[in-house]
Amino acid sequence: MARTLAALADWLDRRWRLAVLLFWIGAAAVLLWQKWAAIHWLALGDTDDNIRFVQVRDWLGGQGWYDLRQYRLNPPQGFNIHWSRLVDLPIAGLVLLARPLLGTLDAWRFAVAVAPLLPMLVAMLALALVVRRLIAPLAYPVALVLLCCAGSAMLMWSPLRIDHHGWQLALLMVTLAGLSDPRPVRAGVLVALSSSLSLAIGLEMLPYIVFAGAAIALRWAWEAEAALRMRAYGLALAGSTGAAFLAFASTDNWAPRCDALTPVWLVTVVLAALLLAGLSLVPARGRVTRLLLVCAAGLVALLAYRLLFPQCWGHRLENIPPEAERLWLSHVREARPITAHPRDVALPAAALPAIGLACGLALLWSAGRRRLLGPWLPGLAFGLFAFALTFWQFRTIASAQMLAVPVVAWACWTLILRLGDRPLWVRGVAGAAIVALLSGGLMTPLEAWLPGKARPRAGKARPDPVRRANRRCPTIPALRPIGRLPKGVVFTFVDAGPRLIALTHHSAVAGPYHRNAGAILDVEHAMRGTPEQAHAIMLAHRADYLLVCPNMSESTIYRSEAPGGFYAKLAGGWTPAWLIPIALPPGNPWRIWRLRP
Repeated sequence: MARTLAALADWLDRRWRLAVLLFWIGAAAVLLWQKWAAIHWLALGDTDDNIRFVQVRDWLGGQGWYDLRQYRLNPPQGFNIHWSRLVDLPIAGLVLLARPLLGTLDAWRFAVAVAPLLPMLVAMLALALVVRRLIAPLAYPVALVLLCCAGSAMLMWSPLRIDHHGWQLALLMVTLAGLSDPRPVRAGVLVALSSSLSLAIGLEMLPYIVFAGAAIALRWAWEAEAALRMRAYGLALAGSTGAAFLAFASTDNWAPRCDALTPVWLVTVVLAALLLAGLSLVPARGRVTRLLLVCAAGLVALLAYRLLFPQCWGHRLENIPPEAERLWLSHVREARPITAHPRDVALPAAALPAIGLACGLALLWSAGRRRLLGPWLPGLAFGLFAFALTFWQFRTIASAQMLAVPVVAWACWTLILRLGDRPLWVRGVAGAAIVALLSGGLMTPLEAWLPGKARPRAGKARPDPVRRANRRCPTIPALRPIGRLPKGVVFTFVDAGPRLIALTHHSAVAGPYHRNAGAILDVEHAMRGTPEQAHAIMLAHRADYLLVCPNMSESTIYRSEAPGGFYAKLAGGWTPAWLIPIALPPGNPWRIWRLRP
């Protein structure tokens, strides 16, 4: 047995990339099995996934590479989508690869199932690199298991989750791998490339990108020997950001907007990167001198941003009207802090980052005594920063969970080593218990029994009407009768627009994309205002149909905040004379009307 274990350990060390690939195949198989029915029905659950699906389909159908407008939202001018084509590439490649063998529909099923799994492989390889460098060559399987316990992160890599968040998470882990790389040039280039690609995808990771640049600059301030790393980082970041802008910035993103890789961030990032590269050539001897130079470079970049792009200073980068923020954006759950979410959501999600924080404190005490803390500092600071961001916006919870994995893996590995030469079965059971405990997996069952929460009653619970509507309305069977109606412009909920245009030939008036606040406000005003106001807005958009799904989440906002408004009256059974009801099959959750000419 000892010889077999030694041979296995040797194989896991020498062939670690193959081991990660095999682990990824196993994890992917489990995720595909869990989502098999949803894949069959193309159940793209998120609005962004549906728009990504439509964007790639339109591109393959002939829409221009730099034209990312969605012309079936708010026609004829279309919706200005602030994304890039970078994330479209693997989806389109999978469709083109599978279409000759499977046909068009199954090729799309294949693409939306497999595409989200690709960044998961990138993240797993980068995580294994980090753990092998910082903990031990054989500790990476523990980290991979812990990563699978990071529920919010794994959700971003689940089949059908074709939006860009999965790739941004993977690039964040690549950034951490670069920060832990002992080779200075390779480290700087890797951090720069992952940062520029993340910027090309979107600005969600901008705080982490700034943090990574600061980590490289502060390392040079602490030790002059890190000049080569900072020089490679600065030159690579300037070059790759410029290349990413030229290759992926849409026509709309050539305007000086604040919310994507536009000239605003191209100039700011390239300037900051070149300043760091220039500083690496300065023969500054003292740490204080180098720190002052870094601070001066940061102030120059910040001042340039302030003077050149005042429209982006002191405002949210989305730069939407206050009314749109109040009526619409404030209700987007992922934009709220973690403290604003229900306890049964917040506590299980925060468990792994919180455990990571505790393990980080233990690591600081342990590694600080042995003077081995240096390589860990960027990762620990990254994890703490990510956890702190969840108190600003809940959307950062996936990053916080993922970045907590290395330090929790260190704690698990340290405890497993302390099991010594105990029998194999004892070490196996104890090791599994350690991983289960430190992964935070016990938080969900424990949370249900914390004081102040109602205990589940025996018997079959009555289904939640909101959850039922959210589940049924976006399905293919529910939308199929609507798709058989003559093609037209459909006035419907903001969150229903993307799914409608993904599954039918109709156009919609709005979707949840901040650059198009005018159309979003039109829907908000129509649903909340008087019937006469709603009629005028629909006529202005040349709408042919009005479509609603009673009890869908968005509808509950209109009923609660505008109980006397148009939608509340409609939901109560009243129908104005200018709407003609259209019969749908029995049991269909939608209600639809044609507007009188």
